[in-house]
Amino acid sequence: MFPKGFSVNTSGSSVVRAQPVSSIGATVFAICVLVGVALGAILKTPLVVLAFALVGIYFLFAIKVAQQWERVAVLRLGRYQGLKGPGIFTIVPIVDQLSDFIDQRIRVTDVKAESSLTRDAVPVFVDAIVFWVVWNAEKSILEVENFFSAITMSAQTALRESIGRHMLTEMLTDREVLGKELQRILDEKTNPWGVTVQSVEIRDVQIPQELQDAMSREAQAQRERHARIILGTAETEISEKFAVAAEHYRDNPIALQLRAMNMLYEAIKEKGSMVIVPSSAVETMGLGGIMGTTALARGSSDAAPTK
Repeated sequence: MFPKGFSVNTSGSSVVRAQPVSSIGATVFAICVLVGVALGAILKTPLVVLAFALVGIYFLFAIKVAQQWERVAVLRLGRYQGLKGPGIFTIVPIVDQLSDFIDQRIRVTDVKAESSLTRDAVPVFVDAIVFWVVWNAEKSILEVENFFSAITMSAQTALRESIGRHMLTEMLTDREVLGKELQRILDEKTNPWGVTVQSVEIRDVQIPQELQDAMSREAQAQRERHARIILGTAETEISEKFAVAAEHYRDNPIALQLRAMNMLYEAIKEKGSMVIVPSSAVETMGLGGIMGTTALARGSSDAAPTK
């Protein structure tokens, strides 16, 4: 039984049960029986058939095959004799026994911690993936009864301990650091078993929906505050520039008139626009004389006689 609040994916086993009969052994047994039957028919004696059948039965249980990624321990009368595999090998039936076939490929274990409290007392749901490999099959067979369950339970315990030592913000922003810490803790525990934890990845960190809403509102308030600060800073800079420009225009009225004329031009340059300018502003900018001169010039050109 796993502790309450924990779950693990055990869809793939880390060991393969020892097969009492291999395909090669079954083939040799069939060949021996056929040869015995053929010779028995020729020699007219059933003893030949019996002898070849016994030989076939011996090879049926003596010949074993291990895949490229598998290792198996041979126990002779209960004493460890050594590892076998990969490939074909033979044992002495009844006298020799085989352990489970150990898969030395990289294994993946999915570990979950539900309702674990962080250092700042926030309940979280953490989903992690542990990548591990059996680097010493002899130790994994002789030192621990079920290394797969041992790794799973150790990963669950280490995950909960790490959650309790970290703040929520650290878990959300520094998942890689948390994964490396878990990898180090697990590797120290599993190395004496002949197992190495290569890496731990924090796949997901979930928090309650109410807390997510509160964090969203807090982030929105922070962004609005930042926007207001930027707007106030811009207003301050603009007012400072206006004050500097006013100082320049005070000592240079011609520049002020040119600026006013430029502003008026920018306002009426668009087609179809109309701007009402006070007379005082016209007198200040000297626009009356300019407009009168322009109108007189246009009237003279229109009244010129044509030949």
